[in-house]
Amino acid sequence: MATYKEIKGTNIEVLASDPSNPVLGQVWYNSTSNVLKGQNVTTTGAWATGGNMNTARRTLAGTGIQTAAIVMGGQAPNFNETELYNGTSWTEVNNLNTARNANAAAGTQTSALTFGGEPIPSNGNLTESWNGTNWTAKNTLGTARYGLGRAGSDNEACLAFGGYTGSNSALTESWNGTNWTEVGDLNTARFALGSAGNTNTEALAFGGGNPIKNETESWNGTNWTEVNNLNETKSYVSGAGTYTSALAFSGLTPSVTANTEEWNGTNWTEVANMATTRSQLASAGASSTSALGAGGELSGPGANSNATEEWNGAGSPTTVTFTDS
Repeated sequence: MATYKEIKGTNIEVLASDPSNPVLGQVWYNSTSNVLKGQNVTTTGAWATGGNMNTARRTLAGTGIQTAAIVMGGQAPNFNETELYNGTSWTEVNNLNTARNANAAAGTQTSALTFGGEPIPSNGNLTESWNGTNWTAKNTLGTARYGLGRAGSDNEACLAFGGYTGSNSALTESWNGTNWTEVGDLNTARFALGSAGNTNTEALAFGGGNPIKNETESWNGTNWTEVNNLNETKSYVSGAGTYTSALAFSGLTPSVTANTEEWNGTNWTEVANMATTRSQLASAGASSTSALGAGGELSGPGANSNATEEWNGAGSPTTVTFTDS
């Protein structure tokens, strides 16, 4: 039988810890855990446990990507804490200027925007910009609201839509780096909705309340168009990805759900559930194959979570442990 070196031209590496950026097909022996590992791709999507947040909370906002995320705000009571995730652990950094919950966020870990929030009207129109170190107050939303959807991976080109103003809102506002401008309304007014999208010219809105909904709408920069519904009707649903490749996870049906659905641009398909059943999570992720969910409320009222889960969709890299079975 041929040896690994004869096949690959090199011996299996012996490492004290897993490599930080393994390549597909790489194999190594972890001498700390005494196991043989390798880098493969997933054939089906799955959630994996990540590092816990420092502060357990619900109705917080998040943005960024799975390995470089930022979360801010949340409840209960209202928080102003900001935390950064490096793919392994969370670090507390400088706080928001105004504590709030049910706010939304867009942008990246080093250049983010958060807007809206509860209570209204005092916090509902506030906008703050993050430069990687500090939060700075910016021009306010045109309409104060909380529980709104968002899109944008650039904090100078974001979208805010839906929310609660005292009643369900269909309003959409576009941010140009300085001001918010009202643009086309959603077809279905809602709050506590899921959302995805990387610019202010493409977005996806899904679910929400109240009453709870499964309607999905796609934004093309000018208009919202109704497309195929979620399989599960729910509010306080979290989302990640783009308007053609998105992920919807967790929420209230009205009971708490761990359900995850994947959008391919036409239809939603149910995929693997989250390990921890909860709602009102922060989310991050620029694609449906690599996303993050953090915090949220567990099944009991006021039972907040600090758990983090990382989504690795089909075809995404993953480290596997080899066994002799």
